[in-house]
Amino acid sequence: MFCDRCGTQVPENQVYCGNCGKALRAVPLMPVRGRIAGHVRLLGIFWLAYSAIRLTGGFFLSAIMPRFFETAFWPTHFPFFVPGLLRSIGTILLLSGVLGVVAGWGLLDRQPWARLLAIVLGCFALLHIGIGTVLGIYTLWVLLPAESEREYRQMAKAA
Repeated sequence: MFCDRCGTQVPENQVYCGNCGKALRAVPLMPVRGRIAGHVRLLGIFWLAYSAIRLTGGFFLSAIMPRFFETAFWPTHFPFFVPGLLRSIGTILLLSGVLGVVAGWGLLDRQPWARLLAIVLGCFALLHIGIGTVLGIYTLWVLLPAESEREYRQMAKAA
């Protein structure tokens, strides 16, 4: 067999010409990597880390902080509703932290329901100025487009 570009004789089993490098047979293309394939794992890790921060803050506000109001060294001029308010805010942080852990785990495990849960939590995270806003924007950028939905469904079926 001869190369049709440079005319060099090449063995039958070669895929490329040793002289000029031209492909002698059809070379299989590289597999096409989807738009969200690499982002979903990173997004799951981010949701787990963000939720750990919220769980820590929620535990502090709901379990530890109200105990300070019961001790003698805490000033007594605070209104009566402050311990209950702190406990309520802590409970909300704990619940959102648990939901974030579930969403992060679901994204890492490619569960079909995790995409929708992460989108909903991402919308709420937009309100948390700072890291929550960044995580919310990244979540919506990765998971919200229709193309991402099709690709995520394919990834969930394969998992």
